[in-house]
Amino acid sequence: MALAFTATSDRDPLSYRAGEPMVFSFRVSDAPAGARIRWRRTGDDGRTESGEAAIAAHGAAPSLPRTARPVIVGGEADDARLATAIDRPGFVRIEAELLDAGGAPLARFDGGAGADVDAIRADAPEPPDLDAFWAGRKAALDAVPMDGATCAEIESPRAGVRVFEVAVPCPGGRPSTALLSVPAAGGPFPAFARFRGYETSWSPTAYNTPPPAELRDDALVLFVSAHGFAFNREPAYYAALREASRSNGHDVAFDPAQNADPATAYFGGMSWRVLRALQWLKRRPEWDGRSLTVFGGSMAGLQSIWAAALDPDVTECRPRIPWCCNLAGPASGRAHGDWFVPWVPALGYYDPVHLARRIPASCRVVVPQAGLGDYVCPPSGVMAFYNALACPKQIAFVQGATHFSFPEEPAQISRRSAPASGGENGRAANLSRRAIR
Repeated sequence: MALAFTATSDRDPLSYRAGEPMVFSFRVSDAPAGARIRWRRTGDDGRTESGEAAIAAHGAAPSLPRTARPVIVGGEADDARLATAIDRPGFVRIEAELLDAGGAPLARFDGGAGADVDAIRADAPEPPDLDAFWAGRKAALDAVPMDGATCAEIESPRAGVRVFEVAVPCPGGRPSTALLSVPAAGGPFPAFARFRGYETSWSPTAYNTPPPAELRDDALVLFVSAHGFAFNREPAYYAALREASRSNGHDVAFDPAQNADPATAYFGGMSWRVLRALQWLKRRPEWDGRSLTVFGGSMAGLQSIWAAALDPDVTECRPRIPWCCNLAGPASGRAHGDWFVPWVPALGYYDPVHLARRIPASCRVVVPQAGLGDYVCPPSGVMAFYNALACPKQIAFVQGATHFSFPEEPAQISRRSAPASGGENGRAANLSRRAIR
């Protein structure tokens, strides 16, 4: 039997109420003699506690203490349990390492659970002029004609699918660029816009021609660059462009001074390029005029949400582990990792928690993966985004999933779904959407 180290909560990870005990069971298989667990508990309440415990010996499990303080108690063979709680709507994060007798790490777990998660909301108010801001940006986009767009066919790696390099004039200093794959015969077709994550957007995955498996013979697929670069160039070209995109010593999009004004934030040009790419895609004669799906993970999830909130023709949005949800969370004391965009109020114009209610009932949002151990995209932020949606929606939170790792066989997946909501929230969403078309 291979070494394994897993953990689960004693109930659905999203089912707890504030103040209720959350009990996590750690299970180990094939651990060497003397192995022990080192754990750390953090959470949206600001509490941090940690400790170590030996793996329990064989025998019956004693009763768990009724306490909010985390404590590992003995359990069944190769089993240990940790009890904790949180006194407000939010998430608890549990990090644990399995160590050998000498203290060397053997395996790691990162996960958690939430309490009163339906009550989690944005930690900063919506900008009062958000609709006017986006109406102005869309007007500025429309003022730049697409007449100078280029669409040059390049070599395709797949028979029966043609590939084009696209560049479309766009405000913000760079064009909107993409690679487009088109089935060679038939049509009309549904359309997909694919975006890339933060690091991936600068990698060969994003700037080289996609592999055959990513091209479809039954749909248009637009592979959109977040940065407006040309494709299939030498690596030095992309390295130089990334360096030029940095600001005040910060990596791209992370400079608080640049982000203090929504008009100068890097997200401003990026969001224009997203919308311009969709405008161009919808002009293609091969599109069926009915089905338009936007998707991608992390920063690509952020771009997908912008697209769904700001383009009324998007019919499905699939943002996996969506980035930058509830950007004010870390400054408000919520648990977070060490890689996040520092909060300034101007970022509220781009935050998915505020744009969520602008996504109409005609668009379905599916979050296929959110990690209970992902603190690049903290679960509290993703939940705040989900709660703000008034359209048909689905989400899946995975126990033990982080931003960069996903368990082969997840021990727990908490799924939720809801139809479009009516009432005041639904009416407000529709009115706001009309205001920014």
